[in-house]
Amino acid sequence: MTRTDDSRYLKGGPVAQRIIASVREDAAIATAEGFPPKLVSITVGDTAAVDVYVRNQRAKAALAGIGFEERRFAADITAGELEAAIHGLNADPRVTGIIIQRPVPAHIPIKTLQAAVHPLKDVEGMHPASIGNIVYNQLDLAPCTAAASVELLKETGLELKGLEVVVVGHSEIVGKPIAFLLMSEGATVTVCHHMTRSLAAHARRADALFVAVGKPRLIKADMVKPGAAVIDIGINSEIGPDGETRIVGDVDTDSVKEVASWITPVPGGVGPLTVAILLRNTMVALNRQRALYRATYGVPDQIAAE
Repeated sequence: MTRTDDSRYLKGGPVAQRIIASVREDAAIATAEGFPPKLVSITVGDTAAVDVYVRNQRAKAALAGIGFEERRFAADITAGELEAAIHGLNADPRVTGIIIQRPVPAHIPIKTLQAAVHPLKDVEGMHPASIGNIVYNQLDLAPCTAAASVELLKETGLELKGLEVVVVGHSEIVGKPIAFLLMSEGATVTVCHHMTRSLAAHARRADALFVAVGKPRLIKADMVKPGAAVIDIGINSEIGPDGETRIVGDVDTDSVKEVASWITPVPGGVGPLTVAILLRNTMVALNRQRALYRATYGVPDQIAAE
């Protein structure tokens, strides 16, 4: 049985609390100066799982002193109508950041919506410009899950320069951004995917192993280097022998933790930290917007906003 009080576990909760406390201080200063941060969440259709995420985001935003508003749209809205709504939010100086809740209906292309969000309000780090900036070492507005994963690796205290890192999974929102974030820190990164030959051989070389493929318990103990840090980003539903549904990661945690020096629990690892990164990104976005006001109007940003 998994013991979440094990010292080998890299828990996201304590790190998230530190980040939210820092964000709360910054948000209070910005609010006092006339720039209260505000997030707007876009939900399309009725999805119970999305409601859970939205409630969590709203609660954490309140803790951080950031305003939060949910805007719901009918499932049959057209992509053009939704893009128009996003452009309206882009133009509203009271809105700091825009979150698009997934999934969206099949007739709406998610990438088109992500590209419609102005890069200055892209607190999820999903606009093509935000992804591209990572290549040029502009790292402060990275995709939330990728940034949260790297943040947990830093909690180990390992020296990232020269660290051998293997990333299993090459999605645009997790695997690839993780690779670029770590390369910017000086790590040597190998990215594996479904066409990789001998995944186990690559994984066993890793000082730090990131896994995000959506396959329950893919990584076994014999695929992990002794003493490695293992960051499990997978979230999968699994029916146990007792017939109960449980959430498990992409790593066989119970066996791997006997080999690794650090491992993220699922749930309780990367997940809790992702929303904290979202809130931190909100303050990054606000500071960028204020800098634009100053550069554009040549006057203090508070006056420009008014």
